[in-house]
Amino acid sequence: MDAENIQFTRIEMKIVKYLFKHYKDRMNSRQLAKALNINHAHANKLCNNLTKKMLLKKEDIGNARYFSFDYTNNLAIKFMEYLLALEEKEFPKWLAVVVHNLKKFNAHIQLGLIFGSSINKSRFNDIDVLLVYEKNKKKEIQKSKDEIRNAQLIEQPIRYVEITEHDIFLNKDDTVFYNVLSNSRIFCNAEKYVEVIKKCRR
Repeated sequence: MDAENIQFTRIEMKIVKYLFKHYKDRMNSRQLAKALNINHAHANKLCNNLTKKMLLKKEDIGNARYFSFDYTNNLAIKFMEYLLALEEKEFPKWLAVVVHNLKKFNAHIQLGLIFGSSINKSRFNDIDVLLVYEKNKKKEIQKSKDEIRNAQLIEQPIRYVEITEHDIFLNKDDTVFYNVLSNSRIFCNAEKYVEVIKKCRR
């Protein structure tokens, strides 16, 4: 089964992923429409539909209605794991070589993300990569980094941010780190990313 054959439109899936990743935010449809560059009225209609489908929660504050992902719904969580697993395979074409090389880390890391300008535009100066792994994997990580550098298949420099899972929870409220975690693409272990986001909300 692929994304085109399930009962959600591409824009609905875009909304759900955005709200899931932005775990500190609740947004009204106008804010969401601006963030995703979609029509406000359409965004409002889709958010209400997604609430009925039990993927989003809504809260009325004054005259405004705010939406957030329903992290308490196990089916919604499973659906998000599925959506983000698709994302692992749907990187922009200009990152194809980069992602192929980054797969060298997969056997040694718990989670891998690409963030920064490279995920949004084809012209970029460097590639920002977040690697989450246990401290005893340092030697293997360094070996993979050396292999990637020595292959010389990637023209731009890679800037690595290397942390443990524990570090994520220590920094989950830091604005810069929140932006990294929320505005990124997963190249390794979407299921772990979902688990991490759930824990960050606590």
